[in-house]
Parts: sequence; C-alpha cells; structure tokens
Amino acid sequence: MQSRQTHIDALKLIGSQLIVLHHFAAYGPLADAMSQAAPTLSAWLYDYARMAVQVFLVLGGYLAARNLAPEGQIRIGSPWRTLWRRYQRLVLPFVAALLLAMVSAMLARYWLSDDFIPDAPTLGQTLSHALLLHGVLDQESLSAGVWYVAIDFQLFALMTLLLWLGRRRLWAVLLVLGLMLASLFFFNRNEDWDNWALYFFGAYGMGALAYWVGSSRHPAKLLMLLALAGLLALALDFRGRIALALVVALLLALVQWRDHTRLLQSVMPAPLARTVGLLGQSSYALFLIHFPVLMLGNALFAHLRLSNSVAAMGVLLASWAISLGLGLLFQRWVEAPLSRLVGYRRKSAT
Repeated sequence: MQSRQTHIDALKLIGSQLIVLHHFAAYGPLADAMSQAAPTLSAWLYDYARMAVQVFLVLGGYLAARNLAPEGQIRIGSPWRTLWRRYQRLVLPFVAALLLAMVSAMLARYWLSDDFIPDAPTLGQTLSHALLLHGVLDQESLSAGVWYVAIDFQLFALMTLLLWLGRRRLWAVLLVLGLMLASLFFFNRNEDWDNWALYFFGAYGMGALAYWVGSSRHPAKLLMLLALAGLLALALDFRGRIALALVVALLLALVQWRDHTRLLQSVMPAPLARTVGLLGQSSYALFLIHFPVLMLGNALFAHLRLSNSVAAMGVLLASWAISLGLGLLFQRWVEAPLSRLVGYRRKSAT
C-alpha cells in the first residue's frame, strides 16, 4: 500500500477548499451578501477558485499512473474488474451524498425559492447520476460540481484502457502522450467536448507523465519536453486552466525526481502534517457534502430575514466550518467503510 504523501494531501486540501469557497461565492443570497461585503474577494473566488479543479485532474493522472503502471507498464489483471472497483469507490459515497442533497433541497425549498436549489428529481435523473451519465445525457445536476465525478471515472477508464492496449512500457506511455497532446491542441479548445474525458485528458495526461518523468532515468530532459509541450499548447491558445495544470504537473515531477517527499514531511510540524493529511484525505467527502450544507445555510439566512453583511459572513463561516466537520465525519463513517467493503468484495472474489 502506498504511504500518504504530505504534498499530495496539501494540494488536495487547497484545491478542495477553493472549490467549496467558489460555490459559496456563486449560489444564493449568501453569495449576494458576500459580494456586497467583500466584492474583490467574492469576484476572485467566483472567477478563479474554480480553476482548482485542474489540481485534481493532474493529481488524478499522477495517482492513476502510480497505482496502475508505476513503470509505464500496466500491472493489473482484468481492466474491467479494475474499472468496476473504481466505479464502486466513486459511486457508493456519491449516491449517499446525493440522497442527503435531495433531502436538504426538499427542506431548503420550504424557506427559499432560488434557481440554484434543485427540483425534486425524476427517476431518470436519479438513475443517470447513479450511472455517472448525467453530463452526457444533459440531465440537471442534483448537487454542485457533480459533473466532475463522472469525468473522473471517464478519465480513469480511458487511462486504464490506454495502458491495457499499450501493454509494453513504451507503447503505453506513447498512447497516453499522444492523447494528452490531442486534448491540449484540439479537444480542450472546443467546449462542445466538455462532457467527455477527451476535453480534460490534457491535464490528466500531464499528471500521469509527471509521475513517469520524475521516476525515469533521464528526468531533466523529459521534464523539459513536458514543459515544452505545455508551453506550445499555451502559445497556440492560452488557457489559464492549462497553465495551472502545467505548473502543478511540473512541481509534482520535480518533487518525484528530487525525492523531496521526505524533506517536505520532515520540515512540517507533526500536528500540522496530521491535520493536512486528515483534510486532504477527506477532500472527496467535503466535495460531496458541502452543497447540502450550503443550501440549508442559504435557506436559514433567508428564513431569518438577515440582511446585514456581518450576519451573512457569520452564516457563511459557520456553513464552511460545518462542511469541514461533516466532510471528516462522512469520510470516516461513510466513504471509508464503503471503500473497505469494495476491498473485501475484491478479496472474496479472488
């Protein structure tokens, strides 16, 4: 089993907090109150914090390469069994959080009528979410940001199949590199593809290559080639999200190459490292659980007819803190047990 790495947990922590704060600055009367109380901060969170998704895309590719093919050659047996386990790990806590979101939306609708609160779901809408097809079927989302869960599974599936088709190290890496370049230079430049993994594979592929580059025999030269590919894509069509993905990928490759992991762990005080580890580990749970809290916080704010900025910021901060706490609890009591259940089924089947 891979040991936890502080720099990866730190990236997850920072990325998840920015995404949560983006949603807090985007939805409901609390967002309007924040915009009036702190317009510059609110505008920045709304316009730029969502780019933190790129951090998770790069990390997703990096961790997929580390777990599936650390030397570039796939080391799993059946790709279909691997994809089924991945689907279960994503969907079981996802469905649990969706149920909570549906209940929260039902309660919030009593006190607040706002477009950001989902209507009561249809059967087709619920099934499309459970099958991770809500984006491609153009179904209204039942929670904020859930498009990413479907894209994450698509990307992992695409990565697994590329590695399986390549089999040998060189061919597998070349397939990933080729699709990464196709995404950077074509698919990611056309928003019509944004419900499909091909649109996001540029960042995901950079993450995978970052792991292989950092572990290679010639990391310096390959790191320069990775940087050159990213810079050429930006020169053709500058996208801030791709610039961020490139920076994160290069930093991950550099840490992997120089083996700075232990150094980063040694310079961070133990209590801080444990806190970063806990919050980083619960980043998926926080992502799943924060929107129900946001809906109820907005509904309470509207029901109490609060109007001044101090009250608004107080409710926002309380909602943020509750989201963090519930994220930790959800990870411990829902996500982790369900993950162990998937692992137990795997052992039972072998």
